[in-house]
Amino acid sequence: MSPLIEAYELQALMREQPVRVVDAGWRLDGTDTRALFREAHIPGAVFFDLEAVSDPTSPLPHTLPDADHFGQAMGALGLSEGDRIIVYEAGPMFSAPRAWWMLRTFGALHVQVLNGGLDAWVRAGGQTEGGDASPLPGRFDAQLDADVVVDIEVVRQALTEATVPVLDARGAARFRGESTEPRPGVRPGHMPGAVNLPYARLVDDAGRLRGPDALARLFKGVGLADDVEPITTCGSGVTAAILVLALTVLGRDSRLYDGSWAEWGSRTDTPVAI
Repeated sequence: MSPLIEAYELQALMREQPVRVVDAGWRLDGTDTRALFREAHIPGAVFFDLEAVSDPTSPLPHTLPDADHFGQAMGALGLSEGDRIIVYEAGPMFSAPRAWWMLRTFGALHVQVLNGGLDAWVRAGGQTEGGDASPLPGRFDAQLDADVVVDIEVVRQALTEATVPVLDARGAARFRGESTEPRPGVRPGHMPGAVNLPYARLVDDAGRLRGPDALARLFKGVGLADDVEPITTCGSGVTAAILVLALTVLGRDSRLYDGSWAEWGSRTDTPVAI
């Protein structure tokens, strides 16, 4: 199954079989995406609150919770790991791939991202509805796939030994340390040896993930060889998932550094390059 689905394909699918649609909108600028959901969402959709579905015990933003926490949160949304799940957001692609990645990482078998999000849905003639969602509770048997997540020590080793490429999805100015970090206490700059591939380059002007040929050129352009499995990172593990999504479109595996720059840049025992 492709990790992406087009709006016209989703409309046809919803006429044929039960589909669980999930709005996973989140923005770094503090936009109230739950309010946007109440204003307009795909009929039958539920709201995936990225903050609430993260580890409540971690000082870092958006890190994975344990399996019990995730399973309970998804069950409260009426989701099961065996459901056909479509994740989207309002606006250009940003946070929906993170929810897609989390669902897959905890065992969802059939999950896709709506390419172009709510805008594509509306352009394709899809209707919207407002208000809050009231899903019937379900059961999501969450099982963490630890092989697709890496911690700071794995990243440190990859950079030190230069055996595994580390791709940073943050914007170029943040990567070069030319802009302040949005989180207090986090140094500007990047991990020595990491390669910058800003997530925005993978998304076109319509907010959609670019096609396979364009994606392949972008990864080749930063020197990613065909036979390696990179580690992706960003500010807090959100846009790193866009790189994972793009690599999955190309049939390639990758791993995500969940602590990302929020962890690396805030520690005193990690080197920083400018």
